[in-house]
Amino acid sequence: MLLWLITAVNILWSTAESRGPVLHRVGGGKYTWAPNMNLTAWAMHEKFYVGDWLYFGFDKTRYNVLEVSKMNYNNCDDKSFITNITRGGRDVFNLTEARPYYFLSGLGYCFEGMKVAVYAQYAPTDPDPAPLVVRNGCPSQSSGYGIIVMVLALLASSAVVG
Repeated sequence: MLLWLITAVNILWSTAESRGPVLHRVGGGKYTWAPNMNLTAWAMHEKFYVGDWLYFGFDKTRYNVLEVSKMNYNNCDDKSFITNITRGGRDVFNLTEARPYYFLSGLGYCFEGMKVAVYAQYAPTDPDPAPLVVRNGCPSQSSGYGIIVMVLALLASSAVVG
């Protein structure tokens, strides 16, 4: 039982303290790399961090995905792209550096809205953990540590009862 309790604490602690890579479906859906999508609005509501992945779902017989420079992005110029991401219509791209990334679809589809810019940043690092705040004998609800302490108390009480 003690081993299970220690494992539960480690899992809770790691999820409270870390953030793993996230897969962002460009446009928000399974096949939303398509004309007439508001990909700029979608990107504005997302947070991109180094290590995250972009998923582009599209009809590979009609569209492609190219990483381009900012100037080529602004001009919808697909001639001198940086990387052709297109493989099979369900393609992923890893954001490996903290910088802006620019993507578009060639063959004129960029002019129909098939372009997106994202800025990958470093994931925020948590400062030293704040001490557990106790009010009226109860852990603070806003504290991640408070939640862990509450779960541990419940687990311990069920171990004593059971």
